[in-house]
Amino acid sequence: MKQQNVNRKAQRTLRHKRITKHLKTIGNTKPRLVVSRSNANIVAQIVDDQTGKTLFSSSTLQLKLKGNNIKNATLVGEDIAKKAVANKVTAVVFDRGGNKYHGKIKALADAARANGLKF
Repeated sequence: MKQQNVNRKAQRTLRHKRITKHLKTIGNTKPRLVVSRSNANIVAQIVDDQTGKTLFSSSTLQLKLKGNNIKNATLVGEDIAKKAVANKVTAVVFDRGGNKYHGKIKALADAARANGLKF
């Protein structure tokens, strides 16, 4: 019988690995929009899995925003979408990083969609 993890961080890490492995197999021609969240900041990166490089990134640290809230997540989503569309990247695969598609993650995704990214 498989041992259950009770550690929330370990569970999120396992979910992230499972989701990322699936996204790499189905969307291997499109770059991934990866979202990472902590208590203080939110980070979005567009990663090309074929070369293993980060194409664009945006975060509350780069934008010099205070606090980790839905408003700041929306601003990060707008910024990453504008950078990607300016460099002719319009189709991506969304990787929520093992987090629930809820609150800040959803706000970032909706803002990116509103500014031209398709996923």
